[in-house]
Amino acid sequence: MEKVEVWGGIECTIRRVGNGYSDQLVSSGHRTRIEDLDQIAELGIRKLRYPILWEQVAPESLDNPDWSWTDERMARLQELGIDPIVTLLHHGSGPHYTALHKKNFVPGLARFAGMVAERYPWIKHYTPVNEPLTTARFSGLYGIWYPHALDDKTFVRIQLNHIKGVKEAMKAIRQVTPDAQLVQTEDLGKTHCTPKLQDQAEYENNRRWLTFDLLCGRIDAAHPLWDYLRKNGASKAELLELVHDPLPPDILGINHYITSERFLDENHQYFPAHHLAHSEARVEYADVEAVRVRLVKMTGLHDLLLEAWERYQIPIAITEVHLDCTREEQMRWVKYAWDTANQLKEEGIDLRAITIWSLLGAYDWNTLLTQEGAFYESGVFDMRGGKPRPTALFKMVKSLATEGHYHHPLLQNKGWWERDDRFLYHHHCPTSKTS
Repeated sequence: MEKVEVWGGIECTIRRVGNGYSDQLVSSGHRTRIEDLDQIAELGIRKLRYPILWEQVAPESLDNPDWSWTDERMARLQELGIDPIVTLLHHGSGPHYTALHKKNFVPGLARFAGMVAERYPWIKHYTPVNEPLTTARFSGLYGIWYPHALDDKTFVRIQLNHIKGVKEAMKAIRQVTPDAQLVQTEDLGKTHCTPKLQDQAEYENNRRWLTFDLLCGRIDAAHPLWDYLRKNGASKAELLELVHDPLPPDILGINHYITSERFLDENHQYFPAHHLAHSEARVEYADVEAVRVRLVKMTGLHDLLLEAWERYQIPIAITEVHLDCTREEQMRWVKYAWDTANQLKEEGIDLRAITIWSLLGAYDWNTLLTQEGAFYESGVFDMRGGKPRPTALFKMVKSLATEGHYHHPLLQNKGWWERDDRFLYHHHCPTSKTS
C-alpha cells in the first residue's frame, strides 16, 4: 500500500476589499525572496500548492502579461524537483477589469488558464479557483470581500461563475496538457444546531457540498438545492449543462479547520461575542465554533473525510492543515491530520496526502483579511524576523515527509480541541441535532 504523502502550501491570497488589494506574498516577503523555495525543499516535500495568480500576472490586461516572477519560480521548482499544484485564483475577485459576478469572468479565467498551460506545459496539477464556496459566501452573502454583496442571488451567480470558470479553465489547460489534473479545494465542516434551527442546518449541510456537486453534475431537479438555486437566478439550462457535461475533480482537496464545524443556537444571548444571523424563518441565532460548546457532539475529521469519500468515490487529499496556536498545539494538529489520513488509508480509502498549509505563516486572517498588517500567525517558518526561521514544525514535517513518522513527548498529550478545557459555552437546549 502506498504511503500518505506530505505536501506543502504557501498562503497566497490576493484579496480585494473595495478598490484596494492586499497580497499575502508581499506581507511575507516571499514576492522578493526566491531563496525561500530552497528552504522549503529541505523539508523533503515533492508537491507544493503555489500561485500563478491572474491578478499578479495580468493586473491591467490579459494582452499584456508579466511572466517574469512566475518564470523564475517555476524554473526553480523544476530544479528542486518539486511539482507545483498551481492556483490561478485564491480568494480573489480577479483583476480590476473583471469580478466574480461579471459575465467576462469565466472567459477571462479560461483564457488566462490557457496562457499558463502554454507557458508551462509540464505543470500537471491545477486548482483554478481555491475554495469557490467559501469565496462566494464571503463575497456574495456576507459582504466581507468584493463585490461586498449580501444577497442569495449574487452568491449563486458568483458560485456558478466559479464552477463554470473551473470547468472552462481545465478545458483550456487540457488542450495543451491533456493529462493535467484538477485538484479542487474546498472547506469541509458540518453544521450542528438546536431543534428549532434544523431547517437552517439542513440547508447549510447540503450547501457545503455545492462545489463538488456542481462539478460532478449532481444538481438536477431532485437535488435538495435545485429550488434554491433556481429561485436565486440559476437557469435550468446552465444547471443541466453541468449535469450533462460534468468535470469531476481528479482529487478532492479537503480543507478543514478547528472552526469548520459550526453550532447554531437561537439563544444568542449566551454567545455575546459571536456572529448573529437570520434563518429563512427570520429566527435570529448565533453561529459559533462547535468545538467551543459543551454537549455538542463533533463529527471530527475522520468522519467528515469518510462522508466525502462515500459521496464521491474520488481520491482525497487534505489540502490545508494549519492551526493558529502555540507551537505545541500546531504540532498536535499536524499529528491529528496525519494519524487520521493514515487510518483512512488503512480502511481502504484513496487518501493521497496531507498538506502543511501556510509554510510561511499567514497574515490578518483573524479579521478575514479586512484589516491589513494587524496580525501574523506563523507556520513551519516564522517570518517575524524578516526572513524564514524554521520552527519546531520544521523537524516534524521533514520527518513525516521523508521517513513517514515522527515522535516527540509533546505529541503524547491531546490537542486542546480534544480536552474539556476547550469549552467557552454551554449548550442550553436539552438536545441538539446534526443534519
